[in-house]
Amino acid sequence: MRFSFSRLASSCKARLHQTLRDRTRPEIAFVLWPAPLSSPSPSTPFASRPPLPSAIPGSISVVKGIHRKVSNEFIQELKDILQDNMTLDYEERCFHGKLLNSYHRAVNVPDVIVFPRSQDDVQKFVIECNKYTVPIVPYGGATSIEGQTLAPHGGVCIDMSLMKKIKSLNVDDLDIVVERGIGWIELNEYLKPYGLFFPLDPVFRYGTMRENVINLQAVLANGEVVKTGSRARKSAAEYDLAHLLIGSEGTLVLRKFSYCMIQGQPDFDLVLALNAFWDTEAYAQEQMLIVQKIVSEHNGSDFVYVEDAEAKEELWKIRKRALWACYAMAPNNYEAITTDVCVPLSRLAECISKSKQELDASPLLCMVIAHAGDGNFHTVIIFDPDQEEQCQEAERLNHFMIHTALSMEGTCTGEHGVATGKMKYLEKELGTGALRTMKRIKSVLDPNDIMNPGKLIPPHICI
Repeated sequence: MRFSFSRLASSCKARLHQTLRDRTRPEIAFVLWPAPLSSPSPSTPFASRPPLPSAIPGSISVVKGIHRKVSNEFIQELKDILQDNMTLDYEERCFHGKLLNSYHRAVNVPDVIVFPRSQDDVQKFVIECNKYTVPIVPYGGATSIEGQTLAPHGGVCIDMSLMKKIKSLNVDDLDIVVERGIGWIELNEYLKPYGLFFPLDPVFRYGTMRENVINLQAVLANGEVVKTGSRARKSAAEYDLAHLLIGSEGTLVLRKFSYCMIQGQPDFDLVLALNAFWDTEAYAQEQMLIVQKIVSEHNGSDFVYVEDAEAKEELWKIRKRALWACYAMAPNNYEAITTDVCVPLSRLAECISKSKQELDASPLLCMVIAHAGDGNFHTVIIFDPDQEEQCQEAERLNHFMIHTALSMEGTCTGEHGVATGKMKYLEKELGTGALRTMKRIKSVLDPNDIMNPGKLIPPHICI
């Protein structure tokens, strides 16, 4: 009997919902490979493998834009503000102008890369860009895959990696104030001695970045600094500006500080090949046995669970290295579309089953990774960018998945964001009324359209 994801997911949903009512539900990550994946040779660990391919796909996603000229006067004023913390080096500009793990590319690259070190640097920099109407493209952890950090109109890429200060840690209140440049892995290393962590993994249990940021401090396009709220966990005193700005993908403001929620490390957690997280040992064992039984009934294989801390970390790396594993299954010059959709929980099994049928029938190498707890799943589609037929097939599969999700009242993206890659789907998902409202907000906060222009809002939308 063949493995059936549809039956497995349906059984998981029915049984786990019954047992987890009024309790925190686990996140289960299904990794569906097209064929068994052999372990990498000890002599070629993931870390030592060559970087991901950087070929520009022939016809899939080259983002067009009109280059906005940057004057010598502007460059000189930037130098006066930032001193040596900027570069015009072409290789550095190309590096920042390409996405590391994505097939999206742009016709232009940034004209300048700046590396601010202080709040004052950021504010003065934004004022200068607004004065000369120069585009600003924010650059953080370099993990964006839908075109968020591309510079189709040129301009200045502001790399926030030098702004990593932790402004305050409030252990009793379980919150921390950090500068924009610190990464969540670095933050968790800092928090570990306190028995705390910043909870972005697993996403389903703790929520996305939006749910874990209490408020933030940001710079508007005119240089004005705004704070979106207090440190209180809830407030009815203002518009929900924090969530609006976090979800704007750099098109409204430039963030300086984030006031983030943190959590205590769970007393007990269990990691499985189907990854699950719970707080008590008895509860973890109970749910593990349920999941194991369901997997067995539906012809699942390689069910592995561990309790040792080091073993949990190693097993969790399987999920973290999924993209690299996909690339290892294809020739070096191949590219990947890494896309995601999200649907209501009751439609997840159907959406994945329909997508898997189409993916399995394709001649391309395709994989699915799913969060069974929150309706979100990801697909990796491997293709040769030099073969026009493969490019078209990869894009067709991406379209199919997204339109399938939209037909089920889902979204074109649960985690990856919109930027340029999924902008064309927003009108079908949200309607022109919502997009016009977004455009009005953008026009008020950024009238010169300098904040990450050409992203998120389709260009044909008019107020």
